[in-house]
Amino acid sequence: MKRFLVAFTAVLIFTFAASAQNNKGWYEADSLVFIPTAALDSSLVGKDVFGMISSEIHQSAQIKSGLASRIEKNASRKISGYRVRIFFDNKQSSRGDSEAALNRFRNMFPGVAAYRSFANPFFKVTVGDFRTRSEATSLLQQVKGVFPSAILIKENINFPVVNTSNSYVVDTVRVRRQTSAR
Repeated sequence: MKRFLVAFTAVLIFTFAASAQNNKGWYEADSLVFIPTAALDSSLVGKDVFGMISSEIHQSAQIKSGLASRIEKNASRKISGYRVRIFFDNKQSSRGDSEAALNRFRNMFPGVAAYRSFANPFFKVTVGDFRTRSEATSLLQQVKGVFPSAILIKENINFPVVNTSNSYVVDTVRVRRQTSAR
């Protein structure tokens, strides 16, 4: 995700810098960008619901401040769900092995969240954020060939992406590129 944002920002900066220069030696071309989908339904994020419907419902200031306090306290709250554990070991080489498993998984499934942790004496790699067991089972079946010891586990997860079929959207943008001197 961070790599995408850095690359996308670089493309935008390059495009604006190129447009400021003379058009000689420059051409426009299509370029693909990968835009991550929302991690949650963000249509009401940052909006005061009571303010939006104030003409229809009148609430006391205590209720409004209580709701605001509750939202602020639960901002980083996690939910109970399922993940697939693809690595769990405590050998001397486990640190490197867990990094290799994490990288291999990220290369195979670029849009799926992956987490590496250490709980003395075990290194663990878990993947995915699923609300239901059936969603997690689907990923488990996909990774079993590469990670035969993969198992389903129940733990606290981050909020899963809303668009479960795609964790990112591919779009095309026009960028200005410098022609190569021949």
